[in-house]
Amino acid sequence: MTEIQETFIFDFDSTFIKVEALDVLCEVIYEDSTAGIQILNEIQRLTNLGMEGKLSLKESLTKRISLLQANRDHLGTTIDVLKKKVTASVIRNRAFFKQHADHVYIISNGFKEIIIPIVQEYGIKPEHVLANTFKFDHDGKIIGFDEKDELCENQGKVKKIKSLNLKGEAIMIGDGYTDYETLEGGAVSKFFAFTENVSRKIVVDKADRIAPSLDEILYDLSYKASVSYPKNRIKVLLLENINQEVAQTFEHEGYTVEIVENELTEDELCERIKGVSILGIQSKTKVTQKVLDHAKKLHSIGTFGIGSNQVDLEACTMQGVSVFNAPYSNTRSVVELAIGEIIMLVRNTFQKNKMMHSGIWDKSATNGNEIRGKKLGIIGYGSIGSQLSVVAEALGMNVYFYDTVDKLALGNAKKCSSLKELLSLSDVVSLHIDETESNKNLINAEAFEYMKPGVVFLNLSSGNVVEIEALTANLKNGNISGAAIDVFPNEPTNSQEKFISELRGLPNVILTPHIAGNTQEAEQDICHFVARKIIQYINTGSTYGSINLPEIQLPELQSAHRIMHIHENVKGILAQINTILSEYDNNILGQYLKTNETLGYVITDIDNFHNKELEKKLKKIPNTIRYRILY
Repeated sequence: MTEIQETFIFDFDSTFIKVEALDVLCEVIYEDSTAGIQILNEIQRLTNLGMEGKLSLKESLTKRISLLQANRDHLGTTIDVLKKKVTASVIRNRAFFKQHADHVYIISNGFKEIIIPIVQEYGIKPEHVLANTFKFDHDGKIIGFDEKDELCENQGKVKKIKSLNLKGEAIMIGDGYTDYETLEGGAVSKFFAFTENVSRKIVVDKADRIAPSLDEILYDLSYKASVSYPKNRIKVLLLENINQEVAQTFEHEGYTVEIVENELTEDELCERIKGVSILGIQSKTKVTQKVLDHAKKLHSIGTFGIGSNQVDLEACTMQGVSVFNAPYSNTRSVVELAIGEIIMLVRNTFQKNKMMHSGIWDKSATNGNEIRGKKLGIIGYGSIGSQLSVVAEALGMNVYFYDTVDKLALGNAKKCSSLKELLSLSDVVSLHIDETESNKNLINAEAFEYMKPGVVFLNLSSGNVVEIEALTANLKNGNISGAAIDVFPNEPTNSQEKFISELRGLPNVILTPHIAGNTQEAEQDICHFVARKIIQYINTGSTYGSINLPEIQLPELQSAHRIMHIHENVKGILAQINTILSEYDNNILGQYLKTNETLGYVITDIDNFHNKELEKKLKKIPNTIRYRILY
């Protein structure tokens, strides 16, 4: 362990916590009242003037306290709120503060009464909190502050730090101009402009060290952080208008996120993926071997949906890139849309709707039927097909299914021995299969010939599995009485591009823009599931839920260092890893190995701090694909 030689001095407002404490105090006092909003705006203006050095600190504090009209009773609630507003990278590195408590100070132009209860939970000593103190009257009203304390004066932080007579290097971390002044005034030897919560141009322009997180500072100074690599250096690229919650989840973790609303071509992705650690896509962007050849820093891919055919899984595997998807998250959404469309099509609802909009009142039951007793043929009996089977049967349909893989029938569903058999007996045909080369144009002109006259046809699976020309012809000649199509061989890349299809304008045809799985509930489930799986992999090495890497599920271990090693599945790798660790006097606290036919995946927890020579040896083990220190 590195023996500490420096003293760390942290600003409190917008550094140790995400916000300004007096702003929160104002919100506690006035809640959302109009007067409170006006007072808060003025307080924020005065705060910024003080932080930028444009107003004396004493004047700024005096005016803000006068505006607040606060009481001692307000402080408890304010502290409770602020405890939930501690900066993310500070929370991640709680162990650092407790381990180095003798060498950590908080300095602030704020107030001890608020600061101490918050920072104490991180092991920071009350006597190491350098801040102003409130003055109260006999009723507990805050009427001012100790104006004799140098911290309420200009250059107050400089004077206060110098009065400590610290030995060794002093390092200041803060977001404001008064924090930068500690370097300019010679009170500290290093200053980091802390930008995780707020970036002040006047400070950033002057600072020679800019820190987007505490992880970055500890990494720069070679201290053990919560992670071996600063999280802000982990770059995430999200394509195809992935839900904003995904970006927020990654940003909250401390990662740097770039968002692209549309899909990228192979060449565009080759250029954009350089330096990317995590790639998030939906269904259209293809991740090929060529793309992976340009992705030297890529650790993980998230396909934010149920499929993964758009990713070259074999190539990802051989480069140690873990791929995650959400195979069950939008199942219910697809099933509900399928059921709704079946009912609408069998009932001839859309023709009646069109006539009504034209002023025609037609109450006849012609072409309007119940779905009860109808035969539903499901092609593909995976998670969606099987759940559709259960729901449809509950509504009184007789369910048949066909799948190339032997699947257990649910309820009273009956398995067909061939696709031809299923097509020939079904009143309604619904597709739920993957877009593979063998499935391309599976439903073609010949397949339509096997179907009953007047069949209802649904494709909510993949665009290339249906021959659109044959479908159009059978809709026009009446062999298919109605259809619902959600996916197409050629789809617009964004909302500005026009949708072109032969199916447009045909009667009793429901066209939807690839939204079968797009409900708010499904999006939230997918976002949460895939993003958390990737974060767990990056942070702890857990591969549970990975499509392509051997699955290991394990917790984060405190007071240890974790290394991961991905290698080709050959004999003797584990023995070589352990021999190297033994050479460097490492005690193995835990070790986990899982293999598949291609790879071996080893997680090892050790007690000693790693060193560069050990890393080099682990990387040079023959058949190594990837090596990484997790923390």
